[in-house]
Amino acid sequence: MKRCILWMLVILLSGIVSPETVSAKPKKKSGKKEIAIQLYSIRHLLRKDGKYVGNLPEALKSLAKMGYTGVEAANYKNGKFYGMTPVEFRKAVEDAGMKVLSSHTTKRLTAEELESGDYSKALKWWEQCIADHKAAGMTYIVTPSIQRKGIKNLAQLETYCRYFNAIGEMCKKAGLQYGYHNHDFEFKKIEDQVMLDYMIQHTDPNVVFFQMDVYWVVRGQASPVDYINKYPGRFKILHIKDEREIGQSGMVGFDAIFANTKTAGVADIVVEVERYSGDVEQSIKQSIDYLLAAPFVKASYRK
Repeated sequence: MKRCILWMLVILLSGIVSPETVSAKPKKKSGKKEIAIQLYSIRHLLRKDGKYVGNLPEALKSLAKMGYTGVEAANYKNGKFYGMTPVEFRKAVEDAGMKVLSSHTTKRLTAEELESGDYSKALKWWEQCIADHKAAGMTYIVTPSIQRKGIKNLAQLETYCRYFNAIGEMCKKAGLQYGYHNHDFEFKKIEDQVMLDYMIQHTDPNVVFFQMDVYWVVRGQASPVDYINKYPGRFKILHIKDEREIGQSGMVGFDAIFANTKTAGVADIVVEVERYSGDVEQSIKQSIDYLLAAPFVKASYRK
């Protein structure tokens, strides 16, 4: 035993091995993955008899504990988010240790506005909407959908594209970014034109981005990777979604999608769980656990 200690002292004194090397432990990888969640995912926890019950602050803390780092709202109404003023909402999110990232909200055009092509009155609504989102600390405002059955021809779709460009200009002036979120119906054709292609081609990339919902792309019988390569740089946010929990169905090729985030122009990712296999909170946690463990998900997509 004494001989072993003596030899160790000789090695240390000779400089071959330093004391730091002898006591060094494997270093853990640093960098928490930035993964936001669409609050629509927990709508069943926030409502009772169709009304919000005021438990959002507690719910936010639970989400942060699971590993989520940001939120995307889905309840802007009458100048408030989930019954809170913009400032109150921001404080609740930040007190939970997360950031306010984005919001799903919009003002759809009426049949008269679509027919006339005049959406000037609708833009008035956006003035207050944008001011409230800025006060809430948002980075993005995203239109979640347009009328599924209200668009009858390309002229009406073109009106929507001009409308989106106008909203995008307003957001840009306010320091926000504006985008559109797809479902599956945008992969149908109007006058031999695929709706989503037409919308991407007829909106200004300087003021309108697209939030690709990867699940709905697949449900629309299309390939997320093909669309990323067809329209590089247009998909600033990815909605990470599956049939139920993330990674549960095997129908969405998440590894291939994440391998193309640079080409897509992705800056942020947002989880949305619309359907559950069982308990809501368990499903939400299972989804982020999948992404936290996935080697193909980076810590951050911000440049």
